[in-house]
Amino acid sequence: MTIFQPRSETPPLSSLYEQDFYLWIEKTIQLLNAEKLLELDRDNLIAELESMGRSEKRAIESNLRVLLMHLLKYQYQPERRSNSWLSTIIEHRIRISKELKASPSLKGYFEQIFDETYQDARILASVETGLSLDVFSLTCPLTSEQVLERDFLPES
Repeated sequence: MTIFQPRSETPPLSSLYEQDFYLWIEKTIQLLNAEKLLELDRDNLIAELESMGRSEKRAIESNLRVLLMHLLKYQYQPERRSNSWLSTIIEHRIRISKELKASPSLKGYFEQIFDETYQDARILASVETGLSLDVFSLTCPLTSEQVLERDFLPES
């Protein structure tokens, strides 16, 4: 009677990428540590690194959009201010600050998208508050520094 023995061979790294992503990462790290650069799955490694960069940028933009929207709601609806709004403002400031601390080079991207992201937040704030879009300033009434300042809250 023979017992089935699984093969201990690992598929080529490019196939492994499709079959078992976590194992692909582990094998890639092993190859990098062993300086076996010619054995790397170069195309997929480059694609993953590019994706990581895009993901970091999306996180900055998403957190900034939520933060700006809540700052607008806080400013334009003082009678509806809540601890939930404050919590959201604090949470997204923390997220952005941590991202910028971990990757200071993203500060330029943050500044680059600030005005465009404000326009998105303006639309969302209008929808959430029920206020006309025209109520919200066409240009951001806050500086990027104020938006990130830990204790800053806009006046009504």
